Amino acid sequence: MLATDINPAWLDQHGGYEVLPHDIVGDPPPQPGTFDLVHARLVLVHVPDRARALATMVAALRPGGWLLVEDADTELQPLVCLDESGPAQRRANRLRRAFRELMTRRGADLRYGRTLPRTLREAGLVDVAAAGSFPIGGPVLDRLEIATMRHVRAELVAARLADDAEIDAHLAAVAAGELDLTLAPLISAWGRRPGLVGDRGWRLGQG
Repeated sequence: MLATDINPAWLDQHGGYEVLPHDIVGDPPPQPGTFDLVHARLVLVHVPDRARALATMVAALRPGGWLLVEDADTELQPLVCLDESGPAQRRANRLRRAFRELMTRRGADLRYGRTLPRTLREAGLVDVAAAGSFPIGGPVLDRLEIATMRHVRAELVAARLADDAEIDAHLAAVAAGELDLTLAPLISAWGRRPGLVGDRGWRLGQG
């Protein structure tokens, strides 16, 4: 099992798999034509040259190997609070809009998830299918929201998309368990390179 990321510090160095620094756009595939499975989760939506990155993943597959790509589509469901019942929920959704604007400025394609089945077929894969899902509520989503907002806080403020007081109030509401948060729908799409099936896997990190 091989796991790669442009910054492998994000990966568990003791996870029982090989870790390799790898730029999915700039580097050729590791051991091309040898992998039974390539899995990329929340990678391509952030990569400006998505077509080249996808071609690299397809080239890594052996004949019969499977590619599984999972990416969010925030345009399908743009809210972080589906039940916009009060000021805390409205503030949370304002901050989600600010976050989406920041991602757009970075070059993210917020509609990319819905294109995955067509994109995999156009890449030459067969037996293509897809599914979508998103969770609602719970401590895991609260922790993720807090970590995300802390990570992008400085950028949001610098871009004048939000201010510190608004972010502080939101983080306090999340920490107090006052919000039923959700995520953008995650679209999972998979397809097979024509040929025979092998037995090796390569997983890309979130970058």
